[in-house]
Amino acid sequence: MQTKQSNFNTILISPYLQLLIFAKFCFSNRGGKKNKMFYTSKFVCAAILIYLFIGQCFAQNNFIKKLDNLTTSRRYKDAIIERDELCNKSKGLMADTTKLGKQLRKTQADYKALEEEYETLSSTSDMQLAKLNNDLKTKSKELEKKETLLKEREQKLKEMQSIIAKQDSLVNSLNNIVKSALLGFNPDELTVEMKNGKVYVSMSDKLLFKSGSADVEIKGKDALKKLAEVLNKNNDVDVLIEGHTDNVPIKTAVYKDNWDLSAARATSVVRLLTDDYKLEPKRLTASGKGEHFPVAANETAEGKAKNRRTEIILSPKLDELFKLIQNKN
Repeated sequence: MQTKQSNFNTILISPYLQLLIFAKFCFSNRGGKKNKMFYTSKFVCAAILIYLFIGQCFAQNNFIKKLDNLTTSRRYKDAIIERDELCNKSKGLMADTTKLGKQLRKTQADYKALEEEYETLSSTSDMQLAKLNNDLKTKSKELEKKETLLKEREQKLKEMQSIIAKQDSLVNSLNNIVKSALLGFNPDELTVEMKNGKVYVSMSDKLLFKSGSADVEIKGKDALKKLAEVLNKNNDVDVLIEGHTDNVPIKTAVYKDNWDLSAARATSVVRLLTDDYKLEPKRLTASGKGEHFPVAANETAEGKAKNRRTEIILSPKLDELFKLIQNKN
């Protein structure tokens, strides 16, 4: 822009410089003599200078106008171009602004939806957490109760095991004592065995009774006496007497059938133990089983002989165990 202005000034100055040179030439005194011709020439030169000056001024004004028009036209075009560029940029910015506005509104909507979802989840989570805490407290209380109950039952179980172990020890001891007391009898007359926590003394009818009778023989009384001596020394043992027969039917004036006979034999043993050998009646129970609980087949004489028996079942008293069970319930 500065270069254009410099050239413009040079163009304007040059005509004036030319006029000054011409004026210096016209008005210079070359001969030193001033006459009418001299003044006439000066006047002509002055007129010429004025004319040249006025013409130069008009030419310069026209030139300036043309230059201004040219400069104005270029500036206008540049302004138009710049305006168009600005319009295009403005349109681009507006499009970007619109796009960003849509994105912003979408982002705001998404944010609001997420915020609502978060609040919903937070509320639901709090409710679920409270429910879980309540359930946990309830389960914790139930667990404590069950743990307490389990400890109590474990303690009861230990006590029961202790009682059972004590009873097993008692049964073992009783079994050994009874066997020792009844060593003088033959195996086909009397057997002693331990099963189900009890001591079974099985006496054959050969030892105790004659056929079809419920009266105890002398040898049988001897066996019962020795057994009673052991029982009188062990008062914590209950006694069950069971009468058994073979399957041969019986019908007499005294006994209607084998069941009647088996019950009568069991009762005779009970009376002998209580009346003669002074066992406490509360400890004894009589029961008739007839031929319904055989220990051997009735097809042979040997089998029938085994089935004709009186079993004396010795059981440790379970009072302590019963009390323990009742306390447990």
